[in-house]
Amino acid sequence: MTIHAQTAPPVGGKARRVYLLLREEITNGAFPPGELLPGENRLAETFEVSRVTIRKALEALAADGWIEKKLGAGSVVLERGSSPQALSADLASLMPQIVEMDRATTARLLSFSYGAPPPAVAKALKLGGGEKVQTAVRVRSAGDAPFSHLTTYVPEDIARNYDEADLATQPLFRLLERSGVKVDGAHQSVTAALATPDVADALAISEGSPLLSLRRTVFDASGRGVEYLAALYRPDLFRLEMTLTRVGVGEERHWEPVIGEAGE
Repeated sequence: MTIHAQTAPPVGGKARRVYLLLREEITNGAFPPGELLPGENRLAETFEVSRVTIRKALEALAADGWIEKKLGAGSVVLERGSSPQALSADLASLMPQIVEMDRATTARLLSFSYGAPPPAVAKALKLGGGEKVQTAVRVRSAGDAPFSHLTTYVPEDIARNYDEADLATQPLFRLLERSGVKVDGAHQSVTAALATPDVADALAISEGSPLLSLRRTVFDASGRGVEYLAALYRPDLFRLEMTLTRVGVGEERHWEPVIGEAGE
Protein backbone atom coordinates (compact mmCIF):
# COMPACT_ATOMS: atom_id res chain seq x y z
CA MET A 1 0.00 0.00 0.00
CA THR A 2 1.25 3.49 -0.82
CA ILE A 3 0.78 5.90 2.08
CA HIS A 4 0.88 9.52 1.01
CA ALA A 5 2.24 12.30 3.17
CA GLN A 6 -0.76 14.03 4.66
CA THR A 7 -1.59 17.67 5.10
CA ALA A 8 -4.25 19.20 7.29
CA PRO A 9 -7.68 19.67 5.73
CA PRO A 10 -8.66 23.27 4.94
CA VAL A 11 -9.15 25.36 8.05
CA GLY A 12 -12.59 26.76 7.22
CA GLY A 13 -15.51 24.67 8.44
CA LYS A 14 -17.25 24.55 5.04
CA ALA A 15 -14.09 23.68 3.13
CA ARG A 16 -13.24 20.98 5.70
CA ARG A 17 -16.72 19.47 5.28
CA VAL A 18 -16.41 19.40 1.48
CA TYR A 19 -12.90 17.91 1.72
CA LEU A 20 -14.06 15.09 4.00
CA LEU A 21 -17.21 14.35 1.97
CA LEU A 22 -15.33 14.22 -1.34
CA ARG A 23 -12.61 12.06 0.18
CA GLU A 24 -15.24 9.66 1.51
CA GLU A 25 -16.89 9.44 -1.93
CA ILE A 26 -13.51 8.69 -3.53
CA THR A 27 -12.76 6.05 -0.88
CA ASN A 28 -16.18 4.42 -1.43
CA GLY A 29 -15.63 4.24 -5.19
CA ALA A 30 -18.09 6.92 -6.27
CA PHE A 31 -15.19 8.49 -8.20
CA PRO A 32 -12.78 5.72 -9.30
CA PRO A 33 -9.13 6.36 -10.23
CA GLY A 34 -8.74 8.18 -13.53
CA GLU A 35 -12.20 9.77 -13.39
CA LEU A 36 -12.69 13.51 -13.40
CA LEU A 37 -14.44 15.12 -10.46
CA PRO A 38 -17.33 17.44 -11.35
CA GLY A 39 -16.25 20.99 -12.12
CA GLU A 40 -15.96 23.67 -9.47
CA ASN A 41 -19.28 25.25 -10.42
CA ARG A 42 -21.09 21.92 -10.22
CA LEU A 43 -19.49 21.07 -6.89
CA ALA A 44 -20.35 24.51 -5.52
CA GLU A 45 -24.00 23.91 -6.42
CA THR A 46 -23.99 20.38 -4.99
CA PHE A 47 -22.52 21.41 -1.63
CA GLU A 48 -24.16 24.85 -1.59
CA VAL A 49 -20.89 26.69 -1.01
CA SER A 50 -18.78 29.19 -2.92
CA ARG A 51 -16.20 28.31 -5.58
CA VAL A 52 -13.52 29.64 -3.24
CA THR A 53 -14.53 27.02 -0.67
CA ILE A 54 -14.50 24.28 -3.32
CA ARG A 55 -11.06 25.39 -4.49
CA LYS A 56 -9.65 25.15 -0.94
CA ALA A 57 -11.07 21.64 -0.54
CA LEU A 58 -9.66 20.51 -3.89
CA GLU A 59 -6.23 21.96 -3.07
CA ALA A 60 -6.17 19.93 0.16
CA LEU A 61 -7.24 16.77 -1.69
CA ALA A 62 -4.46 17.33 -4.22
CA ALA A 63 -1.88 17.91 -1.46
CA ASP A 64 -2.96 14.64 0.18
CA GLY A 65 -2.57 12.67 -3.03
CA TRP A 66 -6.27 11.97 -3.65
CA ILE A 67 -6.55 13.99 -6.87
CA GLU A 68 -4.37 15.75 -9.43
CA LYS A 69 -5.42 19.14 -10.72
CA LYS A 70 -4.72 19.32 -14.44
CA LEU A 71 -4.78 22.67 -16.17
CA GLY A 72 -7.66 22.85 -18.61
CA ALA A 73 -8.92 19.37 -17.70
CA GLY A 74 -10.06 19.52 -14.08
CA SER A 75 -9.41 17.33 -11.06
CA VAL A 76 -8.50 13.71 -11.80
CA VAL A 77 -8.84 11.04 -9.11
CA LEU A 78 -5.51 9.32 -8.46
CA GLU A 79 -4.75 5.65 -7.90
CA ARG A 80 -3.62 5.30 -4.29
CA GLY A 81 -2.01 1.88 -4.58
CA SER A 82 -3.33 -1.48 -3.52
CA SER A 83 -5.25 -0.97 -0.28
CA PRO A 84 -5.34 -3.83 2.22
CA GLN A 85 -8.68 -5.44 2.89
CA ALA A 86 -10.41 -3.68 5.76
CA LEU A 87 -10.20 -5.57 9.04
CA SER A 88 -13.59 -6.33 10.55
CA ALA A 89 -14.96 -7.39 13.92
CA ASP A 90 -18.42 -8.58 14.94
CA LEU A 91 -19.90 -6.48 17.75
CA ALA A 92 -21.42 -9.63 19.27
CA SER A 93 -17.99 -11.17 19.91
CA LEU A 94 -15.73 -8.14 19.73
CA MET A 95 -13.42 -8.98 22.64
CA PRO A 96 -11.98 -12.28 21.36
CA GLN A 97 -11.74 -10.91 17.83
CA ILE A 98 -9.69 -7.93 18.99
CA VAL A 99 -7.42 -10.29 20.93
CA GLU A 100 -6.91 -12.35 17.75
CA MET A 101 -6.33 -9.13 15.78
CA ASP A 102 -3.55 -8.26 18.24
CA ARG A 103 -1.85 -11.54 17.35
CA ALA A 104 -2.22 -11.09 13.59
CA THR A 105 -0.99 -7.48 13.35
CA THR A 106 2.04 -5.52 14.53
CA ALA A 107 2.28 -2.72 17.10
CA ARG A 108 4.63 0.23 17.53
CA LEU A 109 5.02 1.72 21.01
CA LEU A 110 4.87 5.52 20.97
CA SER A 111 5.03 6.30 24.70
CA PHE A 112 5.22 4.54 28.06
CA SER A 113 4.96 6.14 31.51
CA TYR A 114 3.57 5.94 35.06
CA GLY A 115 1.50 8.64 36.71
CA ALA A 116 -1.91 9.78 37.90
CA PRO A 117 -4.77 8.72 35.59
CA PRO A 118 -7.22 11.17 34.02
CA PRO A 119 -10.34 11.56 36.21
CA ALA A 120 -12.55 9.62 33.79
CA VAL A 121 -10.09 6.71 33.76
CA ALA A 122 -9.77 6.69 37.55
CA LYS A 123 -13.56 6.55 37.84
CA ALA A 124 -13.91 3.76 35.27
CA LEU A 125 -11.21 1.65 36.98
CA LYS A 126 -12.58 2.49 40.45
CA LEU A 127 -9.20 3.75 41.63
CA GLY A 128 -8.68 5.59 44.88
CA GLY A 129 -6.93 8.92 45.25
CA GLY A 130 -3.18 8.78 44.77
CA GLU A 131 -3.17 5.49 42.84
CA LYS A 132 -1.03 5.49 39.70
CA VAL A 133 -1.46 3.79 36.34
CA GLN A 134 0.82 2.74 33.54
CA THR A 135 -0.11 4.67 30.40
CA ALA A 136 1.01 3.30 27.04
CA VAL A 137 0.27 4.58 23.55
CA ARG A 138 0.65 2.24 20.60
CA VAL A 139 -0.16 2.24 16.89
CA ARG A 140 -1.22 -1.08 15.39
CA SER A 141 -0.68 -1.80 11.70
CA ALA A 142 -1.75 -4.40 9.15
CA GLY A 143 1.25 -4.74 6.89
CA ASP A 144 2.55 -1.20 6.48
CA ALA A 145 -0.87 0.44 6.96
CA PRO A 146 -1.53 1.88 10.45
CA PHE A 147 -5.19 1.34 11.35
CA SER A 148 -5.54 1.90 15.11
CA HIS A 149 -4.26 4.26 17.80
CA LEU A 150 -4.44 2.62 21.23
CA THR A 151 -4.03 4.23 24.65
CA THR A 152 -4.13 1.82 27.59
CA TYR A 153 -4.22 2.49 31.32
CA VAL A 154 -3.34 -0.33 33.77
CA PRO A 155 -3.11 -0.05 37.60
CA GLU A 156 0.54 0.26 38.63
CA ASP A 157 0.70 -2.88 40.80
CA ILE A 158 -0.40 -5.01 37.84
CA ALA A 159 1.67 -3.21 35.22
CA ARG A 160 4.93 -3.60 37.16
CA ASN A 161 4.85 -7.30 36.18
CA TYR A 162 5.91 -6.48 32.62
CA ASP A 163 8.11 -3.84 31.04
CA GLU A 164 8.23 -1.54 28.05
CA ALA A 165 9.87 -4.16 25.83
CA ASP A 166 7.12 -6.68 26.63
CA LEU A 167 4.40 -4.19 25.71
CA ALA A 168 6.11 -3.38 22.43
CA THR A 169 6.10 -7.04 21.35
CA GLN A 170 3.14 -8.80 23.00
CA PRO A 171 -0.64 -8.26 23.20
CA LEU A 172 -1.68 -6.60 26.46
CA PHE A 173 -4.22 -9.34 27.25
CA ARG A 174 -1.42 -11.90 27.26
CA LEU A 175 0.66 -9.73 29.59
CA LEU A 176 -2.27 -9.28 31.97
CA GLU A 177 -2.85 -13.02 32.11
CA ARG A 178 0.87 -13.60 32.69
CA SER A 179 0.59 -11.18 35.61
CA GLY A 180 -2.06 -13.39 37.20
CA VAL A 181 -5.10 -11.35 36.20
CA LYS A 182 -8.27 -13.40 35.68
CA VAL A 183 -10.35 -11.35 33.27
CA ASP A 184 -14.06 -11.79 33.94
CA GLY A 185 -15.89 -9.13 31.95
CA ALA A 186 -15.78 -5.74 30.29
CA HIS A 187 -17.90 -2.74 29.37
CA GLN A 188 -17.49 -1.22 25.92
CA SER A 189 -18.89 1.77 24.06
CA VAL A 190 -18.41 2.78 20.43
CA THR A 191 -18.86 6.27 19.04
CA ALA A 192 -17.24 8.63 16.52
CA ALA A 193 -14.33 11.05 16.82
CA LEU A 194 -12.12 13.32 14.72
CA ALA A 195 -8.37 12.87 14.42
CA THR A 196 -6.29 15.27 16.50
CA PRO A 197 -2.90 16.35 15.09
CA ASP A 198 -0.89 13.69 16.96
CA VAL A 199 -3.31 10.88 16.09
CA ALA A 200 -3.49 12.01 12.48
CA ASP A 201 0.29 11.91 12.21
CA ALA A 202 0.48 8.43 13.76
CA LEU A 203 -2.23 6.99 11.49
CA ALA A 204 -1.00 8.71 8.30
CA ILE A 205 -4.27 10.59 7.82
CA SER A 206 -5.31 14.23 7.82
CA GLU A 207 -6.17 16.17 10.93
CA GLY A 208 -9.93 16.19 11.44
CA SER A 209 -10.47 12.87 9.64
CA PRO A 210 -13.38 10.81 11.02
CA LEU A 211 -12.48 7.83 13.24
CA LEU A 212 -14.25 5.06 15.11
CA SER A 213 -13.77 5.55 18.85
CA LEU A 214 -13.95 2.56 21.22
CA ARG A 215 -13.73 2.78 25.02
CA ARG A 216 -13.38 -0.43 27.03
CA THR A 217 -13.01 -1.08 30.77
CA VAL A 218 -11.91 -4.61 31.68
CA PHE A 219 -12.69 -6.16 35.08
CA ASP A 220 -11.37 -9.20 36.93
CA ALA A 221 -13.43 -11.78 38.81
CA SER A 222 -13.59 -9.56 41.90
CA GLY A 223 -14.96 -6.62 39.92
CA ARG A 224 -11.71 -4.67 40.00
CA GLY A 225 -10.84 -2.58 36.96
CA VAL A 226 -7.63 -3.94 35.44
CA GLU A 227 -7.45 -2.08 32.12
CA TYR A 228 -8.97 0.96 30.44
CA LEU A 229 -8.58 1.20 26.66
CA ALA A 230 -9.16 4.27 24.51
CA ALA A 231 -8.91 3.09 20.89
CA LEU A 232 -9.27 5.01 17.64
CA TYR A 233 -9.70 3.16 14.34
CA ARG A 234 -9.48 4.32 10.72
CA PRO A 235 -12.89 3.52 9.20
CA ASP A 236 -11.33 2.84 5.80
CA LEU A 237 -9.26 0.01 7.31
CA PHE A 238 -11.45 -1.25 10.15
CA ARG A 239 -15.18 -1.84 10.48
CA LEU A 240 -17.61 -3.18 13.07
CA GLU A 241 -20.29 -5.61 11.95
CA MET A 242 -23.25 -7.36 13.53
CA THR A 243 -25.43 -10.23 12.33
CA LEU A 244 -29.11 -9.90 13.25
CA THR A 245 -32.00 -12.36 13.21
CA ARG A 246 -35.77 -11.93 13.50
CA VAL A 247 -37.27 -13.62 16.57
CA GLY A 248 -40.63 -13.71 18.29
CA VAL A 249 -44.20 -14.15 17.05
CA GLY A 250 -46.66 -11.70 15.48
CA GLU A 251 -46.37 -8.13 16.72
CA GLU A 252 -43.70 -9.24 19.16
CA ARG A 253 -41.23 -10.09 16.37
CA HIS A 254 -38.04 -8.06 16.61
CA TRP A 255 -34.37 -8.03 15.70
CA GLU A 256 -31.77 -9.62 17.98
CA PRO A 257 -28.02 -10.01 17.51
CA VAL A 258 -26.67 -13.47 16.72
CA ILE A 259 -24.19 -14.31 19.48
CA GLY A 260 -21.45 -16.63 18.29
CA GLU A 261 -18.97 -18.58 20.36
CA ALA A 262 -16.68 -16.14 22.13
CA GLY A 263 -13.31 -17.76 22.53
CA GLU A 264 -9.71 -16.85 21.78
